[in-house]
Amino acid sequence: MNVRDVLESYRQGKIDLQRAEQLLRMDFLERVGDHTLFDHAREARRGIPEVVWGENKSPAMVAEIVATVLKDRDAVLVSRASPEHLAAVKGVVDGGPVRYIERSRLIVVDKRSDRPMVGKVGILTAGSSDIAVAEEAKAMAEVMGCEVLTEYDIGVAALHRFLDPLARMLDHGVDALVVVAGMEGALPTVVSGLADVPIIGVPTSVGYGFGGKGEAALMGMLQTCSPGLVVVNIDNGIAAGATAALISLRCRRKG
Repeated sequence: MNVRDVLESYRQGKIDLQRAEQLLRMDFLERVGDHTLFDHAREARRGIPEVVWGENKSPAMVAEIVATVLKDRDAVLVSRASPEHLAAVKGVVDGGPVRYIERSRLIVVDKRSDRPMVGKVGILTAGSSDIAVAEEAKAMAEVMGCEVLTEYDIGVAALHRFLDPLARMLDHGVDALVVVAGMEGALPTVVSGLADVPIIGVPTSVGYGFGGKGEAALMGMLQTCSPGLVVVNIDNGIAAGATAALISLRCRRKG
């Protein structure tokens, strides 16, 4: 729920003035158990749905946080989630729509069945080993209200593969591109040299030996010679998807 959603909910009488004020305040915090201080106004300020980091949290902790988020939110994601986290989350959603993207270890809870897809973003991967991170970015952008086009396994090992998919995405009117690559991480720079939209590079922890855990891909992307390419951290599909969605939604905002 962003600022406009809060104001519209108040206008329609779905929430009262006190609740609207709470949601818009910078300091509307709630203690969850003995482990979390939850900021209820963060989504309203940022326009980004809540994402819970599942790793190193018990299933009970994650479920308690998710239940708190869903008291006044329609969507929440849990990254780095296990099947045990999934079972715990299902227990607090009361049979609602819970989706688990297994290869990305991502739980998506979105109670909205008719959310309009306003933005448009594209996601490319260099290899099929990068798809798990790409699917994380895709889920994030979709929850934020973007149509997402994807093309996978089109890296520089056979450079001609990416030309037609890139052209189709640009013809379709995407406002930003997420380009996911491991190994030497070359694809984002190549795409950036040919596209007139912002490029978000995502290095992945795919590769051999020295630099093979994403460091080489990260350093290569940071040293790009093509302006217009920005880079998130290794395997951070969540940040890439959120950034692409913010760009696209801002481009299409009216009034």
